Amino acid sequence: MYAHRPTHVEIDLTALKHNYQLLCQRLPAACSVLAVVKADAYGHGALPVAKVLQQEGADLLGVAIAEEGLELRQGSIDIPILMMGGSFPGQEEIVVSNDLQVVVFDVEQLIHLEAAAAKLNKLCRCHLKVDTGMGRLGVLPVDLDDVLVTLRNCPHLCMEGVMSHFAVADLPNHPYTLCQLELFLECVERVRGAGFNPKYIHSANSAASFDVKLNQGECGCNLVRSGIALYGGQPFSDAEEGLSLPLQPVMSLRTVIAQLKQFPAGSSISYGRRFVTSRPSLIATIPVGYADGYNRQLSNVGQAVVRGQRVTVAGAVCMDWTLLDVTDVAGVSCGDEVTLLGCADGECILAEQWAQQVGTISYEVFCQISKRVPRHYLGASQYD
Repeated sequence: MYAHRPTHVEIDLTALKHNYQLLCQRLPAACSVLAVVKADAYGHGALPVAKVLQQEGADLLGVAIAEEGLELRQGSIDIPILMMGGSFPGQEEIVVSNDLQVVVFDVEQLIHLEAAAAKLNKLCRCHLKVDTGMGRLGVLPVDLDDVLVTLRNCPHLCMEGVMSHFAVADLPNHPYTLCQLELFLECVERVRGAGFNPKYIHSANSAASFDVKLNQGECGCNLVRSGIALYGGQPFSDAEEGLSLPLQPVMSLRTVIAQLKQFPAGSSISYGRRFVTSRPSLIATIPVGYADGYNRQLSNVGQAVVRGQRVTVAGAVCMDWTLLDVTDVAGVSCGDEVTLLGCADGECILAEQWAQQVGTISYEVFCQISKRVPRHYLGASQYD
């Protein structure tokens, strides 16, 4: 019946464009945008997404590692690319020769980059990361002066930016964020006092980008780093009310019903007999499972849309198959489309809802859709 397995992901590039434009409308006119496309654009496909964002006017793209930056360069992406995870020993010449900007955070890293840039007789643009309270990557304020001394002795390194990262920006008006911002701005002044004039000052992720107090208008920054919001994920914590933004979902996960079977009451369904029919039930088998990124914790709780109606997962999610209780769906047939993520017939299953059911965040929902699920790009022709 099918030339290929029908389980697939749809990536709506028009929705991506909408979300990018919404972000730009919320920012001060002088503020630049770094669009985050690391982790294969959160599972959406780094190169197709990057082409859209480049055409829409993004100032920089953000990746995590050198390999991600090289993929974009080899795909004819020519706008600035920032390696937010820094470079590792042995990668320096690749980074410099491909004009990848790089986050720096310690003295040894600076020495290796300077040697590579001097060898190639090229300038390496760096963004100095300061750890103001994330406790992850970055120079601690107490060590900042030593790093600045080293940078002054690296003529082939240009400080393109100074950056930090907020730990709880998804909780608006949190005092910890304001403390981080105050410390960050103090560090920026120390950088300038040491004779540096960075082009970009940035600390805001998606949540902070949409926060009026943090979106660069009042914080002295001039660049935002937006990731999850570009893909339609709500950047604020679910615990916060009234903070939903008019973002459009970019990713949908769809499949079809492969088989329908009628079971009498008392029948067990799937591994472990975790679902037993309480009435005569019609059960649909769909070709998607946890190997595709459909989380096993959605067993008995996950939902799907079939013929405009929400239905529930019946029993344990398997590696390649999932079962749905479609007893109440009138006219249901084999071959009917099933939407597991995204919108269909006026019903939407959002990544936040899925994430809440399995105890995670929308970022992981997107990233876990596996490579074996083909991506179909809607609206791609205008970006070819």
